[in-house]
Amino acid sequence: MPVVKLGPAGPHLEYLPEPDAQRLAETLVAFANGDGGTVVLGLDERGRPAEGLLGEQMEDALRAALVACRPPIRTEWEQIETPWGAAAAIHVPRSSELHALDDGRVLIRSGRENRPLSGDQVRQLATGKSSGDFEMEEVPGAELADLDPDIIKDYIARREEKQGRQIKLPQERLLRQIGALSVNGKPTVAGVLLFGYEPQFFLPQSGLTFVRFSGTELRGPGGLPGYSRRDEVTGPLAQIIERTWGILMQEMRVEAVVKGLRREERTEYPTIAVREALINAVCHRDYRLAGRRIEVRMFDDRLEVHSPGGLPGYITLDNIVEEHFSRNPRIVNGLYHWNYIEELGLGIDKMIEAMTQAGHPQPTFRATPQSFTVILENRRSAAPAAPEAWQSSMNERQLRALQYIRDNGRITSREYQELCPGVTAETLRLDMVDLIERGVVMKVGDKRGTYYILK
Repeated sequence: MPVVKLGPAGPHLEYLPEPDAQRLAETLVAFANGDGGTVVLGLDERGRPAEGLLGEQMEDALRAALVACRPPIRTEWEQIETPWGAAAAIHVPRSSELHALDDGRVLIRSGRENRPLSGDQVRQLATGKSSGDFEMEEVPGAELADLDPDIIKDYIARREEKQGRQIKLPQERLLRQIGALSVNGKPTVAGVLLFGYEPQFFLPQSGLTFVRFSGTELRGPGGLPGYSRRDEVTGPLAQIIERTWGILMQEMRVEAVVKGLRREERTEYPTIAVREALINAVCHRDYRLAGRRIEVRMFDDRLEVHSPGGLPGYITLDNIVEEHFSRNPRIVNGLYHWNYIEELGLGIDKMIEAMTQAGHPQPTFRATPQSFTVILENRRSAAPAAPEAWQSSMNERQLRALQYIRDNGRITSREYQELCPGVTAETLRLDMVDLIERGVVMKVGDKRGTYYILK
């Protein structure tokens, strides 16, 4: 059995070292209402097994947890081999139904916590779920022969490389498992979009339009068309991402930056932010909306990525940083295993981090019932003062936090508390307020989704 490398608890992973039926029920409901996830039984996050724990205790806890879920939740057991020994894992797929606990609470996974939803958020989530299975519908007229075997082969190879083990399922069964084929063996919307020879033949709205404007407005002098380049990008989703990325790299300005004795090239926009904005649009657009394609508009002062369809599920502009919900989970999962997505649920976070760390303003997000837009501006703020100017007046805790951010890219309040055991939460909060006021770090997100990055 190959060894499975597990990461820290997060949006799609939970550790349950003790047989806590209540905690397990809450996690099952939260995963099923979101994008699914895995519960590792009998181990804590550091890989330490619970002492004296019997398999029967875990089975009893699972049975009690499932009884507390309304309606019942489908789960899959698997024996996995971890670096610390064998363990059991419960896989919870995303559900098309809205699930609650027997006490009436509707939960969603938020970071590493299970958070209850308000009444309005429950209604939004229910609406999103009722329309969220379009990607699993059969495409009229499409047959298995309309899927490109070379693209499927490439997907399987990259997925095996990412997982570190060979896929032994027959190809057609694998395609059914990932939602590319229906139970009748017909290509689904997700299957055609991921693996089709010509997805736009069946779904014309699935392409992308790139436009390069001359100046900062949609129109040129005298009301004439203001664009200097226009491309219609077609193909399966992976090819749309790659082809659009190639166009963007051609159009982005590059400047030389001298650091010490080395000369480096810096693109007009951070490449991570641009790629995340593009992938986010491809993954989360509403493919039900016919006649509307993703639009990427490049101006002299900004880059705009317009995605058809409003925000999915219970997501709003207020919680978009700390909450994550996929309109098209099978498309997202496919691109994740294809290595187009490094870590599920962190696209918005990465955009914000990349832009601010490059000296640009934070991305602007605009949402209407029919569209979602990401705007990246290419103006840069003045360079910050040299670290020596302010490090001498910091306390030891703050210096430790800054080193942690340099090593890991960010720090949360919980991680800061783990760095400084025995220090009150209020003292640590004031430390961060001081760093923010000095312009050293920047706060991203809100409430439990808050973290800090270097400014």
